[in-house]
Amino acid sequence: MSTTARPRPAEHGWFTSSRSNNGNQCVEVRFDGNTVQVRDSKFRRNPMNTGSAEPIITVDAPVWTAFLHSLLTEHHHPDLIAHVSPDGSTTLRHKDVRLRFTAAEWEAFVAGVRDDEFACV
Repeated sequence: MSTTARPRPAEHGWFTSSRSNNGNQCVEVRFDGNTVQVRDSKFRRNPMNTGSAEPIITVDAPVWTAFLHSLLTEHHHPDLIAHVSPDGSTTLRHKDVRLRFTAAEWEAFVAGVRDDEFACV
C-alpha cells in the first residue's frame, strides 16, 4: 500500500511524491537499509500481470543520491538512466530492468525530488 511521501519517509513501506495522483499511477520508492527500490504502481493494477514477477529497480543509497542530484542538474547518471521521450513519458533503466512512466507520473516524481521527498535518511 502506498502512502504520501513525508519529508523523511519511514524506512519501510512504499511511498510516492506528494504531487502524485493519490497513488493511482506513480513512481513508488522504498528505502530498505542501504538500498533504495523503485517500482511502477501501474504494474499491480494490470490484470495481465497477475502471476508475473514485478519489475523493481534496486540500487545502493549512494547511487540513488547521485541519481537524484543528476535529475536536479539535468545531467545523466551512468547506472540509473532516465530516458525522457518527446511526449514526456520516461523509461527508467538499471541494468536489464526497465520501468515506464507517463509524463504526468514522471513530472510528479521530479517535483517530489525538487521538494526533497526522496532523499535517503
